[in-house]
Parts: sequence; C-alpha cells; structure tokens
Amino acid sequence: MNRASLKFLAAVIGTFVVIVPFLGLDNLPRSLRAQIEPERRALVAAQSQLEAQRSEVAGDLQSESDLFRAVPASSDWPDQLSRDAIDLASASRDMAQITALEKQNRRQDREQVERLLAHERDLRTKASTQAAGIQKEAAHWVDLKRHLPDTLQQMSQDYSTIRGFDLGPLTSELQTVETDWPDKKADLEGRLGNLREAISNSQTVWQSTAEERREAAAGDFAHLDFAGLVSGADTLKSTAAALPQQAEEIKSLSAQLYNSWDKILVDMEERDSKYDQKIRTVRTHLTDSSAKTGEITSDEQWTEVSKATYDSEKNDLGMAIAHKAAGKYDVEAERVAQPAGFAYVAPPTQGSNQYGYWDHRDGRDFWVFYGQYALLRDLLWNHQYVPVDRYDWEEYRTYHSRGQTYYGRDSTGGQSAPRYGTQGTSTQNRYSGSTFAKGGGFRNSQYASKSGSYGDSKYASPGGDRTPRRFGSSSQPHASPPPSRPAPRPSYRPSPPRRFGRR
Repeated sequence: MNRASLKFLAAVIGTFVVIVPFLGLDNLPRSLRAQIEPERRALVAAQSQLEAQRSEVAGDLQSESDLFRAVPASSDWPDQLSRDAIDLASASRDMAQITALEKQNRRQDREQVERLLAHERDLRTKASTQAAGIQKEAAHWVDLKRHLPDTLQQMSQDYSTIRGFDLGPLTSELQTVETDWPDKKADLEGRLGNLREAISNSQTVWQSTAEERREAAAGDFAHLDFAGLVSGADTLKSTAAALPQQAEEIKSLSAQLYNSWDKILVDMEERDSKYDQKIRTVRTHLTDSSAKTGEITSDEQWTEVSKATYDSEKNDLGMAIAHKAAGKYDVEAERVAQPAGFAYVAPPTQGSNQYGYWDHRDGRDFWVFYGQYALLRDLLWNHQYVPVDRYDWEEYRTYHSRGQTYYGRDSTGGQSAPRYGTQGTSTQNRYSGSTFAKGGGFRNSQYASKSGSYGDSKYASPGGDRTPRRFGSSSQPHASPPPSRPAPRPSYRPSPPRRFGRR
C-alpha cells in the first residue's frame, strides 16, 4: 500500500472515531435504558409501602394481642417483614450500580445492566408480594373480630338450617329409583351417605365450639380459640349452602335415569369457512323402568361447529353421534357414532325388551318395535324404517364392543357399499331432501349410484377392506360443500310430547 492510500485510510478511521459517539453505536441500547427509570420509581414506591405495612401490622399485633395469640402464624410476621426490608435494601444496592453504569452509558456494560435489573426486580417483587400478604392476613383477622357478633349469629342460623334439613323425602324417592335401576344403587347410596355424614359432622362442629361461642359472646378474647371458632363457622356455612345443592344434584341424576336420548346428525353444510350441523335430538321419558308408559319428544336445530368437529363427523350423516340409554347418567352418554336406533335393540339371545322383540319370518330374524314406540322408530330412522336384520345387528355389536363405528354393508346387485353414514345407501334415500343432498353431497359419493367396488373403501364393515374407523378420526374423504344455503331455511317446530299407553 502506497503512502497516499495510507493517508486516505487514516482519514477515514479518524472520521469514523469522531462520528461513532454521535451515532450512539457505543451506548447502552435505548430499550434497556428505557427500563431503568420505571424500575427505579417502582423500587422507591415499594420501600415506602413496606414501611407503612410494617407499621400497620405492628400496630395490629400490639392492639389485638389477645386475638393474635390464637393465630400461630402471626408470631413470624415481624421477622418476615424484616427480611423483606433486607431484600429491598439489596435491591437498592443493585439500583445504585445500575445508575452508575447508566451514566457511563457504555455498550459493553449491557449484559451487566440486564443482570442487575433482573435481580433487583426479583427482589422487589418478592418482598412486595410477601409484605402485602401479611398485611392482608392481619387485617382479615382484625375484621373478623370486629364482626364477631355477626359470625355468632350466622353460625346459629347455619346450624338451624342443617339441623332442619329433611332427608326423608329424598331417601324415600331413592328407594323407588334404586329398585328401578339397581346398577345405580351403590352410587346413589354413596351420595346420600355423604349428605348424612355432612349433617353429622356439622353437629359435631356445633358441639365442639360451644365453649368458643360462649367466650366470644362474653368478650373473653384472652382465652378464646379464635381460629377454631372461625374454622367451625366456615364449616357450618359451607355445609348449609351445599346440602340443598347436593340434594338437587342427586334428584337430577335420578331423573336422568328415566330418560334416553339420541342426537342424530340429519344435515350438514360447509359454506364460507363456516361449518354447520343440523342435529335432531330425540328424547324418551319413561315413568318406570319397564317403560309401560311415557312420552317421546324431539327437536331440531342448526348449530355452528368447529372445523375439527365437522371433519370428525362428516361421514356420519343419519347416524346417532351421541346416545344416552335409560338407566345411565347424562355424563355416561356414548359418543361413538352408531347407526340410529340400533342401541334400542335387544340381543337376540334375550329375545325382547321394553322397546320390541325379535321375529322370524321368511328364513330370517329381524327386529320389530312395539306400537307404542312407532314414533321413536320413525324419528330415529327419519320415517323410513327398514327392519334390522339379526346379522347386521350382531356385526354392529362387535364393532360397538370395540368402541368403533359400524357403517354396515349393502351388497344388493352384487355390489358392496356402506349401508349407514354419509356414504350409506340407506342414508341417501332417507335424507335426499337435506341441504347436504340438494347441494350435491351425495352425487360426490362413489356409492351414489352403487357403481364401483366397495372393497377399497375405508368404511367397509364387515366386508371389503374391513378396516374399522374410530370416531373422531380425520383424513377421510367427504362431500364437497354446497355452493350456497337455500334461503330462507325452513324453520322447524319441535314436536309436541306424544304419550303412549299400556300395551
């Protein structure tokens, strides 16, 4: 490099050295410097607040010494507040170092400033939180003493409520329920036993706090077990509030045993990134477990669902996507899609149940619903009931026992296609008037005209591929969404209750 080049390079370096400080490239980052002043103000406020809290707590401990003798934790409060003050003093030393480095404003101190800020902030936050908790606890006990007459009155009212709570009607009602549904006897008796135990425990609490209530009424705080009295009051209050709620819960669970219900997916539509399902809910209320009398109701409504729900159930049109049997609680409902109505059929070895019976004719066994359940049958099969074949039902039970969805098989004319679900041949007949059908959903099915082989279908059961589909799975083909929803959508009027008499 010649002399001219060296002179030019030296001039450039000199200029750069002069400009860099003005550009701020060697300073602490602006975002870091912006954190310092707010943290400095927060620390000053925390120190001032801690002093006030220490003074207030010390005053409470001195003026209410009899009260706090019954609160063991209160003896540790002064020491804890002193430790909090030490932590804030340490935080102040951190802030002093931060202030010095802030004045020097060197980029090379960035990591040290960040570390000091984090340590100071942790100390301040911990000390402030602990001091505030102690102050709140002390004030709580002082407030309890101030309202002690109200506490004693409330205890008396709560105990009267508990003592007067009559379990007789509920016990009598459960005797009938447990006779109708013996499988639920242990659970219901356990819940009833919990109520009896709560009442018994409350009587014990009332008796064990007799001396504390006498001392409190006399203002004898020097000997009063204040914590024990307050604990007893809380127990009585919570029990008095919980008893009627728990009793109602038992009644509700008992009532659920006399109801069966199904949620049938009767239509669906995907439009403008929105996913809608039309659900028909069919309910059967039984007045006794043998179902000699009762009523059937139904209602339908469109509901917007998530894409995940829509995708998991898009192959289940016409099926029961949820079923709750009589004798079960609502939380025990089955959530695996199944052919609508199959759950009401008795095992062939049993022969019959309250809903119908197996008949044999023309060389085959099929299920017949009793006349009083004709409405239930029509609602579940969308008014196109085809008697359930024994072989079909037994295959369904095999899949059901494994927690898998059964789509059946239709081999009419030598072809093999699913019978149930969105691509099922029976579904295409029953729901030809649906929004899904009118939007061309069935036309997109490879089984719409029963052309092609069903052997390659992932819905094959029990023929063809035989690979079962578990409820909630995805990655299965589904019908393309219709271009638009018919307008206006016809309203649905819920069916009035239909009673059926004795057979």
